[in-house]
Amino acid sequence: VQLQASGGGSVQAGGSLKLSCRAPGMILSTFWQSRMAWHRQAPGKQRELVAEFTSAGSTNYQDSVKGRFTISKDNSKKTWYLQMNSLEPEDTAVYYCFVELGSQNYWGRGTQVTVSS
Repeated sequence: VQLQASGGGSVQAGGSLKLSCRAPGMILSTFWQSRMAWHRQAPGKQRELVAEFTSAGSTNYQDSVKGRFTISKDNSKKTWYLQMNSLEPEDTAVYYCFVELGSQNYWGRGTQVTVSS
C-alpha cells in the first residue's frame, strides 16, 4: 500500500498547516475500519505519535497537540488529514502518515513542517 503525503511547509508560530495522506491502493471497505495515524520525528528525537484514528473510529492525540491539531478523514477519497493550528516552534519535525492493515504497517514519505518563532 503506497501512501502519498503532502501539505508540509514553513510557517511562523501561530500559523496553520494541513497535511494530507492519500492511500489510493487501499480497498475502500477496509479503509474506514483501519487504524491510521500521523507521527512526527524532530531532529535528534525518536519518532512519536501525534494523532490517530483507532480501528474503532475513535481518536487519540498526543497531549502537546490537544486542542490545536485535528485528525480527520474522507473515506470516499481514501485520505486522512491533520489540521494543525496555533503551530509552535516545538512542532517542527518531519511528519509521517501511517496505516495499519492487519499485521502490516505502512508509512508514507515524510513531509517537513518548520515553524519559526
